Amino acid sequence: MLIDGDNAQPSLIADVLAETAKYGVVTTRRIYGDWTTPQMSGWKDTLHSHAVQPVQQFRYTTGKNATDSALIIDAMDLLHVGNVAGFCIVSSDSDYTRLATRIREQGLFVMGVGKSQTPKPFVNACEIFVYTENLGPQSKSERPTATVSRSDDWTKMVSQAIDMGLQDDGWAFLGAVGSHLRQLDSAFDPRTYGHKQLSLLIKSRSDLFEMREPKTKSGPALLYVRLKAESRKAS
Repeated sequence: MLIDGDNAQPSLIADVLAETAKYGVVTTRRIYGDWTTPQMSGWKDTLHSHAVQPVQQFRYTTGKNATDSALIIDAMDLLHVGNVAGFCIVSSDSDYTRLATRIREQGLFVMGVGKSQTPKPFVNACEIFVYTENLGPQSKSERPTATVSRSDDWTKMVSQAIDMGLQDDGWAFLGAVGSHLRQLDSAFDPRTYGHKQLSLLIKSRSDLFEMREPKTKSGPALLYVRLKAESRKAS
């Protein structure tokens, strides 16, 4: 996990670590910035408690951000060493777009974490992108404004993901639907629309979708979803 200290919030580091832990063990934790500036003082206690290694990068020229270059160089070093399976880049800066695509070209997983205002090129360059507004306790007004204003758009995307995952019986496995949603939009997240899980989000539109949970003798039941008959006719 490589953090751009100029574009990250100390208060969210625990939530970011918890989010990245869903996808693997975070073996390298580094944060980049000019630690001689007062803007970085809020990170001190957070770094100690979460074992994040600070990397000093002086600002050589006023108005220029040297943090980007330092992070990118370290990322390429880690990439060529070959002992990691993926990267998490914590920043809202589009300057990391090419870095993300280069890592993915190597066949490695790339996750991004940043604000909802993060430029789309960087968001789309990541395999998964998580908005910081979806991390930790939050009010409805704090959710990503770019998507809340188009709350109906998710139904179109879910419908498309269901079509991509349809089985012969006309149902789609919910897990496959979730994977297809990430392919369609790396930043898709049920929390953006006020639900912790995809199943709860889909159930909130029972007028469009139906779900079934076949019982099994061994282990938990699997969830399946499809468009309701009326919705299929309309589409």
